[in-house]
Amino acid sequence: MFDATRHDLVAGVAGAGTMGRGIAQVLAQCGARTLLFDAQPGAAQKGKAAIGEALGKLAEKGRLKAADVDAALGRIEVVDRLERLSPSHVLVEAIIEDLSAKRELFSRLEGIVGEDCVLASNTSSLSVTEMAAACKRPERVAGYHFFNPVPVMKIVEVVDGVLTAPRATDALTALARRFGHEPIRCKDTPGFVVNHAGRAFVPESLRVLSEGVADFATIDRILVDAAGFRIGPFGLMDLVGLDVAHAVMKSMYHQYYEEPKYRPSFLSEARVAAGLLGRKTKRGWYSYGVDGSAGKIPEAPVPTSTPKTVWAVPELHELISLGKSKDAEVCFVAPLGKDVTTAALELGLDPARTVGVDPLFGFAKRRTLMVNPATRKDVRAAAHALLAFDGVPVSVINDSPGFVAQRVIAHIVNVGCDICQMRIASPADLDRAVVLGLGYPRGPLAMGDALGPQKILTVLDNMHAIFQEPRYRPSPWLRRRAQLGLSLLTPE
Repeated sequence: MFDATRHDLVAGVAGAGTMGRGIAQVLAQCGARTLLFDAQPGAAQKGKAAIGEALGKLAEKGRLKAADVDAALGRIEVVDRLERLSPSHVLVEAIIEDLSAKRELFSRLEGIVGEDCVLASNTSSLSVTEMAAACKRPERVAGYHFFNPVPVMKIVEVVDGVLTAPRATDALTALARRFGHEPIRCKDTPGFVVNHAGRAFVPESLRVLSEGVADFATIDRILVDAAGFRIGPFGLMDLVGLDVAHAVMKSMYHQYYEEPKYRPSFLSEARVAAGLLGRKTKRGWYSYGVDGSAGKIPEAPVPTSTPKTVWAVPELHELISLGKSKDAEVCFVAPLGKDVTTAALELGLDPARTVGVDPLFGFAKRRTLMVNPATRKDVRAAAHALLAFDGVPVSVINDSPGFVAQRVIAHIVNVGCDICQMRIASPADLDRAVVLGLGYPRGPLAMGDALGPQKILTVLDNMHAIFQEPRYRPSPWLRRRAQLGLSLLTPE
């Protein structure tokens, strides 16, 4: 296989669309002679021109020297026939996401490139093993999944097919480091690492919405303010496009043979049919103005009358002064993975005077107040007023095992643990991939460690007991490490 450090490295790129251009750019910038091909006449030349514009903008901002721009462009050679890719030591295809087309391309390329050339696919969802099966030497075929925009997203998934030789992915890993990207080694499975790990944040949020626990804007506020995400799940769907997001959810669910943890929601199917796709249609979950900004959805006003007497479980003492009597006007509970109904009955409290507060994410930026079907309106209002006394916003939701943030974060951690349990990626690579590829505040395993593996396990066990659905069964990876007091990042 090729040596990624050689000074005379020749890299071929087949496909000069958005992804192919980005791949050619980073290869040329790291010093490789880059051959750019596209089957559509003139497309490769347009691709090189677009790369020149992108590099020029970097030079204008002072991020590149003019000489570096000229040098990188000088390394990009447009070729008009597939046969002219023959000098390539490594060849990355970035053509249409169609298995038949990719298989045909690799089959043709195998007779063109040299014996030591690695054939890499920038597929995001197709089986690398099935592509390699079209080749006489499947051991040199691997996945090389970049993220858009390639020069900005410093991550690439390096995918081993069933028959891929380790030396092929070793070479691709070294090449990724040469052009400044973080290589994430993984097995050829549906969604690889990043798309697989992303099967929790949006689907579980949709499940919460479908149960009437809270409206979509409230769910977004809780996950941004309390859990620390940059964007909420519904804002994210609008950004990506609900048609794209829903298609990925359905595809992953079916590729994993209807695994309950990945089940998509019926809610998004109807919205796609209605054309509520997000920013690109100006209407999605939110409405968007001519400047692209989302319309503001106001929060409910804060009531004014606070309770005269309260009682709270110990977990809430830093927030609420301890009362001595369960006969207080308002009783506060802080369940993990349970609803207020269950917690009130277990503690012998009057459900009409009992509300819940999520204790798992602190109380500094947003507080989640949960009521049960029996909670009186005056109790709800008094509890809301008390929790908002210092100006910190309060989200009021209906009864649900695990509130909102507990449910979503536990699901993210659990799916991440399953990825490690299936040996798709190492714990460290999983967390790096999620932070770089999805922009989460932490990787799934680090999230679990920060909150406590035992607490995450408790949330899932209690949700599993109440819902009685395999969707919430804890991963063996999580259960064992929680029981042993180990970090979820502990490898085997």
